[in-house]
Amino acid sequence: MADRKRLIRLQRLEKVRAIAKQTAMAEAARAESTLAQLQALEQRTRDLAHSYARRDEATDAHALRQTGRFSQGLQGMVASTAQDTARARAMADVRMAELGLAERRRAAVADRAEAQARALDKARQAPVLGARRATGTGLE
Repeated sequence: MADRKRLIRLQRLEKVRAIAKQTAMAEAARAESTLAQLQALEQRTRDLAHSYARRDEATDAHALRQTGRFSQGLQGMVASTAQDTARARAMADVRMAELGLAERRRAAVADRAEAQARALDKARQAPVLGARRATGTGLE
């Protein structure tokens, strides 16, 4: 009876761990999505900054100064976006590690539950009795 209760408890724990794995999977997917969006934004910002840095169509000092300020502002945005991307990459790595851990935990409980189920099945089976051993000598 105690073995049956243990099997039920292990199966319930396996379901909980499967839900935890699904949650970790969803969080990892969100982190990867955020990372992809930030990488695209970083690339677009970098391209825009390079485009403005190469411009030389200023007609007077004021226009040159304004273009320089705008270009510097874009460079600041590039740096900020690069930092955000690095943080998002680190977060995505953490979420993927958590997903791996959740899967290992679920698999460990599943293995224990399967072992418990096999042990219960084995205990339920009637022992196989071998043929009766002959006793005595062949002369009898």
